[in-house]
Amino acid sequence: MSHAPTLQGRSPSTPPGGPLPDEKRKKRRWGRIVLLTLLVLVLAGAGACYWLYSGLNGNIKGVDIDHAIGDDRPEKLPTSGQNVLILGSDSRSGANAALNTGKVAGARSDTALVMHIPEGRTQAVAISIPRDTLVTRPECTKSDGTAVASAKRVMFNSIYGQVGPACVVKTVEQMSGIRMDHYVEIDFSGFKGLVDAIGGVDVTVDQDIHDKSSGLDLTAGTHRLDGTQSLQFVRTRHGIGDGSDLGRISLQQQFMLDLLGEIKKQDLLGSPSKTYKIADSLTAALTTDSDLASLTKLAEFGRSLNGVDPSSMETIMLPVMYDKIDPNRVVAAEPQATELWKALRNGTTIPESAKKSPATGG
Repeated sequence: MSHAPTLQGRSPSTPPGGPLPDEKRKKRRWGRIVLLTLLVLVLAGAGACYWLYSGLNGNIKGVDIDHAIGDDRPEKLPTSGQNVLILGSDSRSGANAALNTGKVAGARSDTALVMHIPEGRTQAVAISIPRDTLVTRPECTKSDGTAVASAKRVMFNSIYGQVGPACVVKTVEQMSGIRMDHYVEIDFSGFKGLVDAIGGVDVTVDQDIHDKSSGLDLTAGTHRLDGTQSLQFVRTRHGIGDGSDLGRISLQQQFMLDLLGEIKKQDLLGSPSKTYKIADSLTAALTTDSDLASLTKLAEFGRSLNGVDPSSMETIMLPVMYDKIDPNRVVAAEPQATELWKALRNGTTIPESAKKSPATGG
């Protein structure tokens, strides 16, 4: 019987060509370790990125404005550019309770701006609606489906607490005849966090401001405000003008431009940790329409506004006059208010006469 020849000194696991030198074995072993390590890092990185993304994305609260309002809205005109209703809400509960927001129960839309961005998106105009403006509130539906009848002579900032944000949008649309493309709301406590996250905002005032109500105490000149001071600044009314809501609107407009300018000049790409901190503060404070209620959509919209320079943004107060029945309230001044909204609808230059308000708060 013949036997297959055997190779002396070689086991079945010995590779052809003889045993591997120690150096080659070490290289293969380290090669496998490096590959496994890279795989783990890639998977861990992907998990971390997903965790960060989902955390920021989950911060944003959305409101389905289209569903809430239905078809009772102005037509979207091809010349109207983009129109965004921006509200600053001052709920007196939770984290906002410690921010000198006053003792009034419930929530209010303390600051209201209609941001109009014309076609081309290189300039923008912000229209402030005084919170004490008496308006006609249209018929609206609450989030629980309850219908709320129309009412006249309702103070503008009360609508948010009475019926909800969709009704505020509907009220502004019926006042202006302009369809709001988007809705953005930021609450006071989140606003404070955002300012602190970017390291403060520089503001310049041309007179001393001492307001015991808001707690603001500034001398004339330039100051770097932190989050708490910024809230005091935009809420100040007793330390300037006649102590009315109108007096502080110019401060709110000024601060908005200073804040936008500060964000724009931040080196966000150079500091990922700072970028995340800002994004976390901002998204936690935001409520938007459902079309913007995601990081992706917000980023897309933000990129579309890159050409808008905050320093060239025009800020206008809705022309108002003191109400004849209650001098502590104001109503839209005519024909100025109509001329203002008409110019925005048609994409034409706003007449100087439409920028002047009989009630100045001075």
